Amino acid sequence: MSEKFDELVGVMERLRAPGGCPWDAEQTYASLSQYLLEEAYETFDAIQHAEATGDIEHLKEELGDLLLQVVFHSTIGKERGEFTIEDVAEGISKKLVLRHPHVFGDANLETASDVLNNWDELKANERKASGKAEKIKESILDEVPVHFPALLEALKLTKKAAKVGFDWPETDQIIEKAEEEIGELRAAISSADPENIEEEIGDLLFVIVNLARRLDVEPETALKRTNRKFRKRFGYVEKELEKAGSGLNGSTLEEMDKLWNAAKAAESGH
Repeated sequence: MSEKFDELVGVMERLRAPGGCPWDAEQTYASLSQYLLEEAYETFDAIQHAEATGDIEHLKEELGDLLLQVVFHSTIGKERGEFTIEDVAEGISKKLVLRHPHVFGDANLETASDVLNNWDELKANERKASGKAEKIKESILDEVPVHFPALLEALKLTKKAAKVGFDWPETDQIIEKAEEEIGELRAAISSADPENIEEEIGDLLFVIVNLARRLDVEPETALKRTNRKFRKRFGYVEKELEKAGSGLNGSTLEEMDKLWNAAKAAESGH
């Protein structure tokens, strides 16, 4: 490993050693799992920020935090005699070589789609060759973990179904389906049935994710960008109302909407 990486591993081992940090010493795979998820999401946000602004300092920091989680888990693994960070690095290196025969071998894969299809085939072959007992799958959708975040799960499910031909022939048909789901949601709202409303909201969201897949848009990224846009515009509304001395609670919807449109116009330069 490199000097800086070895230094990181050494720092982590020192923190876990007797006389080190009590909190670090108490951690386990399970106790760290929530932090791993948090750091992954923070890195995701940092990527979006870097794409929007060109500022990569935050991304560099968050990647470091994410790397720390890998080193932390590997340090625990080493202490238990289960695996080391070298084992982790070796494993992923071998996997990358095996799953890129078009780079490290003689396979001819010309498109990104060819690469992905071959990746899935190689992955399945590796599972069979490993001799590991596999869970019995009654459906190809069983390959999508149920614990994925809802947007990611929906995206993966529709991708799996589309691969075997269960897909709309035309994008417009998905849009028509979304319009149909909006109609069903309107009917559910009119019926004032909470369970039916929830179901129809879910159906609508699922169709939108399917539309995103068809248009090659990653829905989590798209929604995150919209969330940041909402934060920015709403922040403008708050500041302007504070300047006017009314604040949010002392303002009408019409006043807030006017400022919202002003913020929107400012973004577009109109």
